[in-house]
Order: sequence, then C-alpha cells, then structure tokens
Amino acid sequence: MQTLPSPKIMYNALLKKDSSYDGLFFIAVKTTGIFCRTVCTAKKPKQENVEFYKTADEALKFGYRPCKVCKPLSIYDKPDFVKKVLNEIEKDPFVKLNQRKLIDMGINPHTLSRWFKKNLNMTFSAYHKMTRLNKVYGNLREGQKVTETAFDSGYESLSGFTDFFKKTLGFNPSESSYKRVITAERIITPLGPMLAAATDKGICLLEFVDRRMLQNQILSLEKRLKAKVIPGKSPFFKELDKQMKEYFESKRKDFDIPLDPSGTEFQTKVWKELMNIPYGKTVSYQTQANNIKMPKAVRAVANANGMNKISIIIPCHRVIGSDGTLTGYGGGLYRKKYLLDLEQNTSKLF
Repeated sequence: MQTLPSPKIMYNALLKKDSSYDGLFFIAVKTTGIFCRTVCTAKKPKQENVEFYKTADEALKFGYRPCKVCKPLSIYDKPDFVKKVLNEIEKDPFVKLNQRKLIDMGINPHTLSRWFKKNLNMTFSAYHKMTRLNKVYGNLREGQKVTETAFDSGYESLSGFTDFFKKTLGFNPSESSYKRVITAERIITPLGPMLAAATDKGICLLEFVDRRMLQNQILSLEKRLKAKVIPGKSPFFKELDKQMKEYFESKRKDFDIPLDPSGTEFQTKVWKELMNIPYGKTVSYQTQANNIKMPKAVRAVANANGMNKISIIIPCHRVIGSDGTLTGYGGGLYRKKYLLDLEQNTSKLF
C-alpha cells in the first residue's frame, strides 16, 4: 500500500519543484480549489493552505480541479482520444460532451468511460460533472455573483445553470424569493466532502454530499424555516472547519459551535438525547428510547435519528443495534465504523 511522505517533505518537494516525487502524490490548495504536481511552476501557496492526496481521483472527489499550469492529469499515459476530450474540458468545463457529441468527435463513449474508470476510478460522465461543479464552487467561493457565474459557465439562461446545480447538489444557487437565506458551503473531511449550511443562529445542516437523502433534507429545511439555501459565507463556517479538523485529528471530543437544528418536537427531543451520549461510547436504539421515557418508540426514535441534519456534531453515529451491530447510518456504515473507531481509539489515549 502506498504511503505518503511527511507533510514537510511533500511541501518542500513542491517548493523545490522536485520531479523525483512527480506523480507519487498531489498537492491541493484550499484557498484556490486547485490541485497540482510537485513540478508546478505557479506561485507557491503557504503550507497551512495545502493538503496532500495519493491520487488525482482523491483530489477530484474532495472538490479540487486540475491546475492549468502543471496539468496533473498529464502524468497518465493517455491515448489521443482522452487527450482530445480533456483539452475540450480544459478550454470550457461546461462544454456539452454527451454520447452523440463524442461519437461525432470519433470517440467511443464506452471506451472513454472505461479509461476513466481504470485510471481515475470514475466514469467520464462523473469526471465531467465533478469538474463543472468544482469550477462553479470555485467561482462562487471567490465572490462571483450567481448570475455572473451562470453566464461565465456557458449557460444562456440562469434557469439552465440552476437546473444543473440543483440536479448535481440538490439545491438552487439563485437569489432567494424568501425573506430568509440559509448559506451553504462545502467543507473537506477525511471521509469526503460535506455540505454545511447555517442560519444567523448557527449550523443547521452538516451532511455528506453523496448522501441520497441530502436533497430531501434541504427541501425539508427550507420548508420548515421558510428560507432558501444558497452558496455563500457564514461567520460559523470558519470555526466549523477548525473544529471538524480538530475532531478528525483526535484533538477535540466536544463541539461548542452554535447549532440551529430544525425538526418536530419529537425529533428535537430525540436529537437532544443524542447529545448526551458520551464521546467514545455507544447506546442502542432501545436505550435511547428508554432515556426519553418512551420505551415503545424504538422505531420512531430510529426514524428521528435518520432525519438528523447535523451529522457528527449531533452524534447519531453513536447509536447501534441492540445486538451490537452497526445499522442505520445515512452517510454509510463504513463512515459510521470509522467515526466510532476514531472516538474509541482516541478515548484510550486519555
């Protein structure tokens, strides 16, 4: 299994443009959303603004787009048809490359997708969608207005752009017709990117972007708060990112960032009980039901846990089956196991 050198060695390799490390890892710049090779000649970022990935597909999946200077995807031995489509995407991430267009270019769509699956562990369609989404987020993060981003992205209408964004992430980035606005931003974690959203009171959503229920959670949030979720800045996001990093580095057990959970009276009661489960411990759904003095409401408690919109901070991952099995986690059981192992291993150190 490939292991990465120390962050200091990798950062020095970038500073020196050391070709001996080229392709062994990739450098992602958090302030620009770009990932590079060690040989990149662009201006060097500060060390606190970079993170490292073993493969290009990892960097792509965590929301970064390829650098146009060092072209990190060029390390792969690419046939001419792959070079052709990558050149098209580099010129315009929003170029339409459906099956008919690819065939007209003399490219077999299935052969193209197989190459991407083999070398980048994703289909061509997934790569193209991810590139477009990362470009959009980069523009919005840099302060560009939604309308400007839409037209700069090659869309002739704002509705076409918002349809793409809504289908991809589950919410509409256009200006809200509601009086209230919920701002949203992606944050990066070792378990994949998460979507964070905040009201003026605190964090109201924190969920993995690949969760199937994400769109329904956003719609539920908008309806209950009579607000609209749009990409933007919040004074809570910087502190959230800091506390999440500390949590995953085993430096934080408890979160103290303001929260603004939204749910029914029963759901709120269930979520409040989740906050009472100690770090590194687990309880069963039955125990959780007993603790809220509703011992026969096990199924309802499990459903309420599933509707929790603030993952990790409101720790529904600490609830397991009565027989000790891991069940019922919207982010995926592998993530639930990772979080429980992280907490239990950390608890042994203190």
